[in-house]
Amino acid sequence: MVQVDARDVQIAQLEKRLEAALARIAQLEEENARLREENRGLRERLGLNSSNSSKPPSSDAPGTPRQSKRPTGRHPGGQPGHKKHERALLPPEQVQRVVELVPRECRGCKRRLHGQDSAPRRHQVVEVPPLSAIVTEYRCHALQCPDCGVVTRGELPAHARSVFGDRLAALASLLVGKYRLSKRLVKDALSDMLGVELSVGSVSNLEGEISQALAPATAEALAYVQASEAASADETGFAQGRECGRAARAWLWVVATALVVVFHIATSRGGKVARQLLGADFAGFLTTDRWSAYEWVDAGLRQLCWAHLTRDFQGFIDRGGRGGRIGRELMRERNRFFKWYQRVRDGTLSREHFEKRMRGVERRVGQLLRKAARQAEKKTAGMAREILQWEKCLWTFVDVPGLEPTNNFGERCIRHAVMYRKTSFGTQSQEGSRFVERIFTATTTLKLQGRDVLAFLTDTLAAHRRGLRGPSLLPTAPVPQLALSS
Repeated sequence: MVQVDARDVQIAQLEKRLEAALARIAQLEEENARLREENRGLRERLGLNSSNSSKPPSSDAPGTPRQSKRPTGRHPGGQPGHKKHERALLPPEQVQRVVELVPRECRGCKRRLHGQDSAPRRHQVVEVPPLSAIVTEYRCHALQCPDCGVVTRGELPAHARSVFGDRLAALASLLVGKYRLSKRLVKDALSDMLGVELSVGSVSNLEGEISQALAPATAEALAYVQASEAASADETGFAQGRECGRAARAWLWVVATALVVVFHIATSRGGKVARQLLGADFAGFLTTDRWSAYEWVDAGLRQLCWAHLTRDFQGFIDRGGRGGRIGRELMRERNRFFKWYQRVRDGTLSREHFEKRMRGVERRVGQLLRKAARQAEKKTAGMAREILQWEKCLWTFVDVPGLEPTNNFGERCIRHAVMYRKTSFGTQSQEGSRFVERIFTATTTLKLQGRDVLAFLTDTLAAHRRGLRGPSLLPTAPVPQLALSS
């Protein structure tokens, strides 16, 4: 009886040890699965680059492989028969000095020559005169009235109260806003080139004055963008001020039309800012990425950027598995229709034939995305489902002639601001942000319109100082606004 009881106790102990072992095995299996998933995620993150995600090229690690272009067999540089880009001669009325080089004797027999060539070969040398600032001194005289004895002094004109003139102030702000020089470098540049001595604080004060002067023109530009037929929108990280010893997070937004571009810096990346920029009743076509801030825009008026979708499909391929195979098929469809689209732009394929061909591509892409959503690995399937939510927005450009399938135009417009951010580390205040967004709005818009930036800023500041209406950033002639170049 004692032996039976001992055996039962031993069996019970073994059962407890077995249960503990099984529980430990289950725990280890769960931990192993978690670690494997974490490892897979880390490997995937290490494989992310600018070709398969939204990461910028500047974040790619050294040695990251680039998608190679097919060799064309042509040598670098200009190709035989290409149109030469030669410097055009200025008309005679714009030439300040003419030197006539008339030969006096024949180079063959040395006989003396007379007369002049009616059509001499022209060669022009462009030079800059010695630079120096023009200093105007205002002498405010004080005279005493012989009758009442009151002393009256001549008043300084309002536009001359700043010690820096209109063009000099405009130049200082242009060097910051367009040429991305720091305030200290602007100070040194004006000293080296013009002999003008000013402090870093003076450069900052001039920025504030230019910002106030540009406010009416940029507000008018915003109204123009909100009423446009088509626009591209994008946003990128920025820094404004400091919080807890670190740069505070902000975002630089851009809304670009063919000839007018508006920038805005905000502390939010949400839909409220997008509505503020575009206007709640925006009725034009809008090209963007899939960022949720634009979800309020009517799907029939929105075009998703196919450059971003291309990176998503490349992500499918790089993750491999069933999703990778589907990604390769999606990329083939993408490459097909981009070739057709290029032919439409070149005039070798009619718009009518392009639209007919695209119906099959639209169906096939939809089928592949639904297949990925059902059968692909977790992350690829989730991405496919996300794209399918906006399936209608993939093909707006097919039905709207002139609308581009990518947001490349908007991203090119914001690229200069990204480079400014990298060297300036953002702004220190809201006032600084207003200057940045307004000077970017002015310089980018004027470049698209082919207008003189320095002359515009000079005229704008001169009008502001005199209480007059400044020049406009709007184009002088109506343009086809859907012609956004990719």
